[in-house]
Amino acid sequence: MNLDYLYGINPVKEGLRGRRRPVELFVDEKAGGKRIDEVLALAKDLNVPVRQRHRQDLDRLAGLPHHQGVVMSMEAFPYTEFEDLLADWQASGQDGFFLLLDGITDPHNLGAILRNADAAGCQGVVITKDRSCGITNVVDRASAGAVEHLAVCQVTNLARTIEALKKVGFWVYGLAAGEEAQPLFKASLSGHLALVVGSEGEGLRQRTRQLCDGLLEIPMSGVVPSLNASCASAVALFEVVRQKK
Repeated sequence: MNLDYLYGINPVKEGLRGRRRPVELFVDEKAGGKRIDEVLALAKDLNVPVRQRHRQDLDRLAGLPHHQGVVMSMEAFPYTEFEDLLADWQASGQDGFFLLLDGITDPHNLGAILRNADAAGCQGVVITKDRSCGITNVVDRASAGAVEHLAVCQVTNLARTIEALKKVGFWVYGLAAGEEAQPLFKASLSGHLALVVGSEGEGLRQRTRQLCDGLLEIPMSGVVPSLNASCASAVALFEVVRQKK
């Protein structure tokens, strides 16, 4: 069985509360305190086996020393099929709200974006299989465990995914800068909506830009011309939340 290893108190707690099956919890034999006790109590409630280990063993399992004394083995991350993502949205009876990522390669950026998406109430996040970071323990930690509660779909062709969303009534808007883009805060972001965020360096690919119903630009008043992908996603996602409320 393929296993993932989560590390850090918050990611492990969310892993215990999430939809994946925990296999075993490893705790630093010298660790203690209220936060560790909370993790142990959750594991006990779920009948997850707990083993005390030397800190060096935890360093090896996590791949780094910054694990806060807890590491947990989990079944591999379960990506959601695109068809299931659409079916769950349709069954909900709510306005659709998806986030599409066009080539995010940095795991810390991806984790932060997934945390934003969860906080904003996205029903699903779509990432690409190629030229993109997948869900790893680094991503999980950077998301503070939010990824354990999100439907994340991996697709081969983002262009086909955008076309499929438009066929079922979604408006698709890409975050970009330039003359074709309208200011984010003047756009009407209601109904079934998908936001597309481009890669850290290149932004949206040309084909993606062409398929979007419109491009949105975050107004910038300083010298630096843009925000990084995770910050830009937060601004755009919560503008949608603001308008929907």
